[in-house]
Amino acid sequence: MAHRVAALVPFYDYDEARFFSADGAPDAVVAERRAGFARLAELYRTRYARTVQLTTEVTGLISDLQFTERYRVPFQFSQFVRGHLPVGAFVETSSGVMTTDLDGNAFFDLTGSYGVNLFGYDFYKACLDRGQDCARALGPVLGYYHPVIADNVRRLTHLSGMDEVSFHMSGTEAVMQAVRLARFHTKRSHLVRFCGSYHGWWGDVQPGVGNPQPSRETYTLKEMSEDSLRVLRRRRDIACVLVNPLQALHPNSSAPADSTLVDSGRGAHFDRAAYSDWLKRLRAVCTERGIVLIFDEVFVGFRLAPGGAQEYFGVKADMVTYGKTLGGGLPVGAVCGRREVMKRFRADRPADICFARGTFNSHPYVMAAMNEFLRRLEEPAILLLYDDLDELWDRRAGDLNQRLRDARLPVQVANLSSIWLIYYTEPSAYNWMFQYYLRAEGLALSWVGTGRLIFSLNYTDAEFADVADRFVAAAKAMKQAGWWWKDPQATNKKIKRRILREMIAHRLSPRRIAALWA
Repeated sequence: MAHRVAALVPFYDYDEARFFSADGAPDAVVAERRAGFARLAELYRTRYARTVQLTTEVTGLISDLQFTERYRVPFQFSQFVRGHLPVGAFVETSSGVMTTDLDGNAFFDLTGSYGVNLFGYDFYKACLDRGQDCARALGPVLGYYHPVIADNVRRLTHLSGMDEVSFHMSGTEAVMQAVRLARFHTKRSHLVRFCGSYHGWWGDVQPGVGNPQPSRETYTLKEMSEDSLRVLRRRRDIACVLVNPLQALHPNSSAPADSTLVDSGRGAHFDRAAYSDWLKRLRAVCTERGIVLIFDEVFVGFRLAPGGAQEYFGVKADMVTYGKTLGGGLPVGAVCGRREVMKRFRADRPADICFARGTFNSHPYVMAAMNEFLRRLEEPAILLLYDDLDELWDRRAGDLNQRLRDARLPVQVANLSSIWLIYYTEPSAYNWMFQYYLRAEGLALSWVGTGRLIFSLNYTDAEFADVADRFVAAAKAMKQAGWWWKDPQATNKKIKRRILREMIAHRLSPRRIAALWA
C-alpha cells in the first residue's frame, strides 16, 4: 500500500509567492515572513560561507548529500529553501559538547552522531587514541584475532547476559545476522517488526517506501496491541520478533523527520511502566511459541543503562544487537545471544550451516577501540552519569517545556531519557522552519531537523541551560517572523486536506492548479 500511495504522489513545488502564503496568511503576515526569511538567509550566507561553499561543491558528487538536501523539508518548499538556506555538511573540530564548522562557528551538538556520541566526543577521541596504540603492532591483519577480543567478549557477555558474541561491520549487518540465525534455528520463514520501527536499510525490515522490492517474509504488526499477541500465538511461520526500544517514545509511528512535517500532528509520549509491561507480555508469548525475541539496541545500546534496554525495562531477550557507540568511535555491529540460537551449524547435520562472514569483522583497530569503550564503561566517573538519569533528563525537559508555555510558544519536547523529540501544539504548515532558527542560534541538528535531538550524557547543567536559552530564543524569533501565525479556523485535518487537493489538482490538470490557488 505504501508503495502504491508513494507512486501516486506528484511532484510540485511552490513559487515564491505561494511559499510564504501556503496557509492563506494575510498580507501583513506574509510581509513579516518575507522579512524574517531574508534576515535568516543573509545570516546563513555570511556566517556559514566557507562551510556552505564546500558543501555546494561536493553535493553533486555525493549521493547521500543529494538525498538529505532534497528531503530536509516537505518537498513543496524544498527547492526555494535549498536556494536560500543551504545547510553546511562539514564540521572541522569537536570538543566537549561542541562542534565547530569551517567558518569557526561553534555549535552545541544535539545530533549525538546518530547515537554514537553517548559520553562526549573527548571520550571517544581517547578511545581511538588508546585503541590505536594497542593495535599498532599488529596493524590491519585480518582473519586472525587481536588478543584484546578475548576481553571484549567476556565483557559483552556479562553486560548483555548472553552466552556468545559475533562481530559485524555495522548495525544493519548485525540485525541481518540475528534474523538469519533465528530462521536457521527455528526453521521458520517470517520475521515480525512493529509499525514505524527502524532496523537498518535492508529489505526484510523495510517493507514500505525506500525499498524497491516488496518484503514477502515480513509481518508488520501494531506495537502494544493484544491483537498482535494473538497473531504471534496463532501463526506457525514466525521465526523472530524485532523490538527497537526507541519506539517506546512514539509507538507505531515512523522515525520523525521535518521532511514530512506538513502540519502539527506529530506527537510523542513515553510511559516506562506501560512499555515495560508490553515487553513482558511479548516475552511471555515468544517463550510460549518458541519465537526468538531480538532487541535491536544498535541505536539505544548503553544509553538507557549500562545493561541496555534489557536492564532498563527488566526484560530479557534471546538476542541483542549493538552498534554505534560500542566501537569507541569506529564502525561496528555485534550480536549477543543465547548459545542455542547463536550456533552457525548443526552438530548432527554437518552440511546444514548458517554462513556469515565479513572481511572486516573483528578488525584489530575496531576491537581495540571497543575494548577502551568497554573498560571505561566500568569507571566510577562514567557510571556516575547513569545515576538518576531519567530524573535528570525528565527535569530538564520539563523545565524547558514550562519556559515555552510561559512564553506562549507553540512548541514542546518529549523525551526518552536523553533522546528528545520536538512537537508542536497549534496547527501550522511551517513548523519545519524551526530547524533553521535553531541552527542560527548555534544548535547543531542532524538532517532530520527537529525530529530527534540526542544529547550526550556529559552535558552539565550550565551547558544545558545555555542550550535551553538558545532554544527559547529560536522559538521567539520564529514566532516574531510570522511563521506561527494562527488561522482560527485551521486544524491539522484541514491542512492535510489542502495538501491532498493540491496533489489531486497536479495529477489532473494545470487548470485545476490555477483555480485552486486563485
